[in-house]
Amino acid sequence: MTPSTTDPAPSSDQFNRSLGLLDSTLIVSGSMIGSGIFIVTASMARNLGSPGWLMMLWIMTGILTVAAALSYGELAGMMPKAGGQYVYIQRAYNPLLGFVYGWTVFTVIQTGTIAAVAVAFTKFTAVFVPALNPENAWFAIGPVTFSLGKFYAIGSIVLLTWLNSRGVQSGKLIQNVFTSAKLVALFGLILLGIGFGVANGSLSANFQDVWTATKTVVDPITNAVSITPLVGSALLLAFGVSMIGSLFSADAWNNVTFIAGEIKNPSRNIPLSLFFGTLLVTTIYALANIAYLAVLPLKGMPDAATVMGRGMQFAEFDRIGTAAASLVFGDVAVGIMAVLIMVSTFGCNNGLILAGARLYYAMAVDGLFLKSAGKLNKNSVPGAALWLQCGWASMLCLSGKYGDLLDYCTFASLLFYIITIGGLFRLRAKEPNTERPYRAFGYPIVPAIYMLAGIAICLILLIDPQTRFNTGMGLVIAGIGVPVYYWTTRSQVRT
Repeated sequence: MTPSTTDPAPSSDQFNRSLGLLDSTLIVSGSMIGSGIFIVTASMARNLGSPGWLMMLWIMTGILTVAAALSYGELAGMMPKAGGQYVYIQRAYNPLLGFVYGWTVFTVIQTGTIAAVAVAFTKFTAVFVPALNPENAWFAIGPVTFSLGKFYAIGSIVLLTWLNSRGVQSGKLIQNVFTSAKLVALFGLILLGIGFGVANGSLSANFQDVWTATKTVVDPITNAVSITPLVGSALLLAFGVSMIGSLFSADAWNNVTFIAGEIKNPSRNIPLSLFFGTLLVTTIYALANIAYLAVLPLKGMPDAATVMGRGMQFAEFDRIGTAAASLVFGDVAVGIMAVLIMVSTFGCNNGLILAGARLYYAMAVDGLFLKSAGKLNKNSVPGAALWLQCGWASMLCLSGKYGDLLDYCTFASLLFYIITIGGLFRLRAKEPNTERPYRAFGYPIVPAIYMLAGIAICLILLIDPQTRFNTGMGLVIAGIGVPVYYWTTRSQVRT
């Protein structure tokens, strides 16, 4: 039987609605801020070589993210139930497209991100416990290596899954504490960094040449540096490719829609939390990059002996946050940043684990996922869905392939955002009289701008030789969901 696109989940009223506006906002911002903001700016600085274009990239990312969040607010108000974006796509289009989205989220987007964040947590824990470093492998079986670090990463996923299986209050407490801690720490570091830069003149030095864009490439064999001026289409391609890093760092804001069944007054609080959470993170990311520019020179050389000589472009291991902090705090900066990123990634993964299971629950209720995932445990949370998510994310940790999978599906994730916002237009036409407690800000202009910008970025990723393969693989992974859907629904009919 084809699942209904309008009927509410039969067991959704069993959820415990205990999350308020502040809790929801902290889930949005906490899920967004992981380790990306401390790392990805280095590669952007190499790709663009211009402080003006670098800041423009982060501002554009923020505008697009907030625009998407404002558009999602209307859909969240119309459909305030567990599953979020999966439910929106299913109702606006059809069950097949909704399933393909859910399939991609489970196989890669959510679980792959959980694995990647857990490994980042482990890498920065290794600053204090060197045995956790990835090079300390025990043994290998084919392409799979076994190490203490991998099992530590898996352990962190298991711990957070267990805590969240004890009830939404447990997950809420972890999220609120860790997100509040990292927000306070980030604001403190930003203020100190900007103050330091204003005092020593680094900020004004970086902005002497604002818009001259260049691409810096290091030959992996000779270590020779080549610098290519960027103008016209070359600049547009470099800008679009660089935006992958910033978009990934600003992703996961939609996770709050998955847990609508546990939010008080979701028709009001989800749209507001989407707006406040994305605006808060957008502001933090812009200020963090100003702080980097205030402390470090943008340009540098890979073989320089000092942090200043390496600059933003060649911060060691791309850890630009640590490089900037080392000039403010000295030798203790490595430890300070390691603790901050551990707090950030642990809190980020809590939000991802908490939210993701609710999407699989909604799919299971529709008969499109394992039946056990559609049941709530004694603590009124989808315990089986949580542990299934934990198992697959742990397998990705062990395989070490989550990074490749994430690269493949960054394109697919952006594509589903475009499709979902396109659903806003479809539902306005299909269901003009449906109650809409919140209407998308700036409709139709703001949603249309997001869709056009998103399509442009997708086209750039399809054209650019550096990203063409990963983009194609993302489409393949999503496309595999189509035969899986027909196999799943065919099995339902037979039973």
